[in-house]
Amino acid sequence: KPGEQKHPKEPSSLQCMHLAVVACGDRLEETLIMLKSAVLFSNRRLCFHIFAEDSLKPEFEKKLKEWPSSYTKKFESNIYPITFSVGNAQEWKKLFKPCAAQRLFLPVILKDVDSLLYVDTDVLFLRPIDDIWHILGEFNSTQLAAMAPEHEIPKIGWYSRFARHPYYGTTGLNSGVMLMNLTRIRSTRFKNSMIPGGLTWEEMLYPLYQKYKNHITWGDQDLLNIIFYFNPECLYVFPCQWNYRPDHCMYGSNCRGAEEEGVSILHGNRGVYHDDKQPTFKALYEVIRDFPFEDNLFQSLYYPLQSKFLDTVHTLCGRIPQVFLKQIEKTMKKVYENRVIVYLGANHKY
Repeated sequence: KPGEQKHPKEPSSLQCMHLAVVACGDRLEETLIMLKSAVLFSNRRLCFHIFAEDSLKPEFEKKLKEWPSSYTKKFESNIYPITFSVGNAQEWKKLFKPCAAQRLFLPVILKDVDSLLYVDTDVLFLRPIDDIWHILGEFNSTQLAAMAPEHEIPKIGWYSRFARHPYYGTTGLNSGVMLMNLTRIRSTRFKNSMIPGGLTWEEMLYPLYQKYKNHITWGDQDLLNIIFYFNPECLYVFPCQWNYRPDHCMYGSNCRGAEEEGVSILHGNRGVYHDDKQPTFKALYEVIRDFPFEDNLFQSLYYPLQSKFLDTVHTLCGRIPQVFLKQIEKTMKKVYENRVIVYLGANHKY
């Protein structure tokens, strides 16, 4: 159709890990730092799908081109306008946060993408995306998405105390980090409270929103909770270290997976990268932001992080610095070892 946007097919020679993000308003820097953390540590090639307001598109293109070629060759990026295929675009756009509802439409828009990882702009990767990407292979035959619980403890969780709509499990789901098998989503008929025979994903979105719009607080996340309440067999639940938020440490440490393995993906919701309420989260954000790409990871990332953390030990989250440092240290060792092996291989004289 004239004017219809073409979406690039994945080159079969290059197996891509697809990463999607939606950026509106003042989220340019935050999104770039998230993408930087993804590129710093990942092994396989990345395909970025950035959904942004028109005014941000040239900024993204300019900034990503400024990265050194040793990093730009590790990814390709596609930037899309904000579009909603069903219902009233203005209503969707204003739901919860500007443009956040765009993520609900990814299966419809990215028709040529089989699977992807969606993240909010305020996410930081502390280990390779390859590791969460492997979870797609753990899905059973009915699972088509993966998210972490909104809370670990029902009695202090938001959904269990306040929700006025159906939600998944005992504490609901947080949708800030979401693995999606788009092929399965497109071909599934979902059970719902409206039509007995089931609806496709696209058919279901707007009626679901119309039915519950006066009862939802967190916008698109609530709609996802409602969908998986009616279709629990479709969801794979991954542990809290893959979506670690201030809630996991500000009331005392309640994410056992992070205590054992370290934080894998940090989610600085509540604006904590930009205020002083959670200095540990802010420290990580600032150190990744300020890291000069070509520098030594230990010298210019890990050591500044350790010294910044020393200033946060008086806070609830800062009392457990090893939780934040464990994965990032492990990842940096691997990156360093790989570089040394490559370097030695290139210089080896027989």
